[in-house]
Amino acid sequence: MVADIYQYPQAKDLILNRDIPPNIKAEFKVYSDAELKRFNEFLVKVDIQTARVMTIHQMLGTRISDTLTLQTDCLMEQNGEVLIRIYQMKTHFYEKPISQELAALIREAIHYTEERYGKCKYIFTNENDENDHTKPMTYSLIQGRITAAIHRENLRDDNGNYFTFGTHMYRHVYGVKLVEMHLDDWTIARLLGHKSLKNVKYYRKMSNQILPNDTRKARNRLSQMVLECLDGWEEEYEQIRYDDSL
Repeated sequence: MVADIYQYPQAKDLILNRDIPPNIKAEFKVYSDAELKRFNEFLVKVDIQTARVMTIHQMLGTRISDTLTLQTDCLMEQNGEVLIRIYQMKTHFYEKPISQELAALIREAIHYTEERYGKCKYIFTNENDENDHTKPMTYSLIQGRITAAIHRENLRDDNGNYFTFGTHMYRHVYGVKLVEMHLDDWTIARLLGHKSLKNVKYYRKMSNQILPNDTRKARNRLSQMVLECLDGWEEEYEQIRYDDSL
């Protein structure tokens, strides 16, 4: 830009694109099954509507902004299936089928809100202002309630540290579980609300359990073929049969 302004074209080659290091990509993290189980057992110790928010958030695999802006008319039935309409703050709305159990939980959350605040646009309505329930519940309110309860109940992760309130990691868990169920990329993208397939690769990369599980039979068969080829070899090679590191 400076070279263009002052008309010094020779200065354009002083700094090349490769001279500037690339931005470090954020590490994709995911809760372990044990951590997720501990967290869900812990949820019974917070208020019921907060517990519903977090449970529905996990079961939908949505962004927290999409969960908090679920509308009271989001459920519909089609051909015997329950569908939910999700409005994404970043892009658009989309619909996907959900289980009867999840639908029942959402209806309970709607009933809770309407019983206390009357007809509202959002299932999880603003509770900070007693006179204004036209806005959705805020992230800071959920974060404050959960974080306070984590320290009160001494909830720890697998490393012994206080459990972190990373709501997007539940979306990561959801995506990884879809991958482990062997769903195709288009289905995974649709259930996550993605318009394209470009982000699905991150969920496949995070799932480290699929490769050993799915290749175990093939690896065992290949190992057996190698061992069969060892028949008749001299004694010094027999250690290969018993030493997995070789």
